[in-house]
Amino acid sequence: MGVPAGLDLDLLRSFVAIAEEGSFTRAAERVGRTQSAVSLQMQRLEGVLGQIVIVRGKGGSVELNQQGRYLLERARELLALNDDVMRSMRAAPVHGVIRLGVAAELSEQHLPKVLDRFAQVSPAVEVEVEIAQSCLLALKLKNGELDLVLLRAGLEPRQWPAVEIWRSQTIWVTSATHQQHLRDPLPVSTSPAGCQWRPAEYGECPWRAMVFRALEQAGRSYRIVSTSATTQGQMAAAQAGLAITSTLAEDRLLEGLRIVRADEGLPELPDCRYLMLKGRDPRQPMTDILATQVHDVFGGVDTTA
Repeated sequence: MGVPAGLDLDLLRSFVAIAEEGSFTRAAERVGRTQSAVSLQMQRLEGVLGQIVIVRGKGGSVELNQQGRYLLERARELLALNDDVMRSMRAAPVHGVIRLGVAAELSEQHLPKVLDRFAQVSPAVEVEVEIAQSCLLALKLKNGELDLVLLRAGLEPRQWPAVEIWRSQTIWVTSATHQQHLRDPLPVSTSPAGCQWRPAEYGECPWRAMVFRALEQAGRSYRIVSTSATTQGQMAAAQAGLAITSTLAEDRLLEGLRIVRADEGLPELPDCRYLMLKGRDPRQPMTDILATQVHDVFGGVDTTA
């Protein structure tokens, strides 16, 4: 099986110039060639494609046929990709230190991928990573201690530009050997009411409020039997058979735990959203480069918070 024919980017660049200028003469001036050289280029291009893409009209006018209009769109994409690659490869190596804050629940699954991608494009940049609860990261962001932060929505500083990068289903978790999810009132393990890092503008922890609101709206009575600032601490109480708790669907469950099924009587919990925020005066260009890798790893939701 033979190697398929390739497209010469110089030919495509001249083709795009002709399409945009509507003239071989002006296109030749734009690409720095003679008009006859550009005409020969188009003959070569159409020969490679096996298609006519340019139709010359009266008075030297130029039009694209259906095949030409299709090629124009794809040629622009190929040239943009080529130019982006060349700029990246020719750019001077970026040096320095960038400070990244990551919500604890994102660190195990997603952080290694982000760091790996960033190291490939900016190997000379040192990344200082802080893994903490979202409320603490929000405080450090406001204080100028972090350049880029990934945190849980609802704890971000007010009026701070943010981009949603990811969302996850929130689930109930209970012991695999106990029946605490069937008790009334429901024993719950959750975050503490008096978290010292919670922003002053929030009356209570958004995660804690979300859980209690869902139970109250469902008319389900509950009692708090354990609190912990970490997901691991909350799940440990469930593992011991003391309570049920809530977590993200992607979180790794401790041995002896299971997800509460939808038919077991507990209300559905809303999705949990995560945001990416830049510092007020982030270290550049490292912050923008790292933000691109974060966006690519998480898939990018492109939703402004």
